[in-house]
Amino acid sequence: MNRRKATGALATALLTLATLGLTGCGADAGDGDGKTLRLWHYEGANSAMGIAWAEAIKQFEASHPGVKVTYEEKGFEQIRQNAGMILNSDQAPDILEYNKGNASAGLLSKQGLLTDLTAEATRRGWDKAVSPSVATTSKYDRNGVMGGDKWFGVPNYGEYVMVYYNQDLFAKYQLQVPTSLAEFESVLDTFARNKVTPLSVGGAEYPAQQILYELALSKADRSFVDGFQLYKHRVDLTGPEFSFGATRFADWVRRGYLDKNSAGIKAEDMGVAFEQGKYPILISGSWWYGRFADEIKNFRWGTFLFPGNTLHPGSGGNLWVVPTNAKNKQLAYDFIDVTLKPEIQNLLGNSGGVPLAADPAAITNPKAKELIENFNRLNGSDGLAFYPDWAAPGYYDVLVAGVQNLINGTKSPEQVLDEIAKPYQENLASIGK
Repeated sequence: MNRRKATGALATALLTLATLGLTGCGADAGDGDGKTLRLWHYEGANSAMGIAWAEAIKQFEASHPGVKVTYEEKGFEQIRQNAGMILNSDQAPDILEYNKGNASAGLLSKQGLLTDLTAEATRRGWDKAVSPSVATTSKYDRNGVMGGDKWFGVPNYGEYVMVYYNQDLFAKYQLQVPTSLAEFESVLDTFARNKVTPLSVGGAEYPAQQILYELALSKADRSFVDGFQLYKHRVDLTGPEFSFGATRFADWVRRGYLDKNSAGIKAEDMGVAFEQGKYPILISGSWWYGRFADEIKNFRWGTFLFPGNTLHPGSGGNLWVVPTNAKNKQLAYDFIDVTLKPEIQNLLGNSGGVPLAADPAAITNPKAKELIENFNRLNGSDGLAFYPDWAAPGYYDVLVAGVQNLINGTKSPEQVLDEIAKPYQENLASIGK
């Protein structure tokens, strides 16, 4: 879902495509020179993934004499919005980081834009390195629904949503880490009564919808998630789970738990505001962890899982995918191998990430150990509930608009739920579910 700082690099690529003209899927995907690997990803240089993948690039080049990795930084939002057009051209990279789920990697696989990696996953042992639970978002069926039979991407880290908190501000108001939703709301009430807006929220992008989903998951079970995300059976999006989530979210706005202007705040600005100590709490993903560890210097901070929930937004991390039009596919497969090497996985863990194949004894950072242990606990207890925007193509924008309406008070929870339910049901009908 991740969800990262955008750059102008993809805009330049799009301008190039517009100037040169797009070439469709008929382009020869095997005419690479075997000496250049074009790689795109959107991780910050000081994030855990950015650090680990920079080292992976060095090791890849060292093990492939004469081969050069051409790394191009992209923005999450820009790739999300333009991947279909880019990958359907002869300008596609050889390998890129891409969001997982039905609405993202699943949609591209259905459109024939991603290489089927099933044979490589078996031959190279990726299917053994990635647990079945995490592999759910790597594999898709012919309709692009995750949990299918073919591999179209490979993760090398895990991720989940948690609560980051300013320990100094908690201590100032004599607050303890809550263990239930009621206790959590008591904490939020204490800050609000003291004229401190408790939550740093980015309503213009993914973060606010993840808060809505956490609230919905407080009333959900695995059967609901399987129906909602994997289409195993019909679910009612105006039923008790999302009804509670939308109503409670609107109530949080009314109580002053988040700023009214947060509807226009982007994820990056949300994170920076927390780093600056302007808000005591931020609810978001593990992808912030390494960056916060590197950048927060003026207060003590910690994390806890959303209180009272057994299910949490989370999954395997974003995927390495190989476009159908990639010109150096064998090099791309070799790079995936490198990212799963123990030394890269250990570096990822010690840098604040959640590795899938690290040696636990090699993780020496106590905070990193806690992060990884929480993920392993969620993964082991079937507690990963994916992300709400995966449920249907285009759903990300539907949910962003929905939570913005709740923040602005322009629509009631019932109206928002009706708008969320409509495209979801239309998608099910389009694939015969």
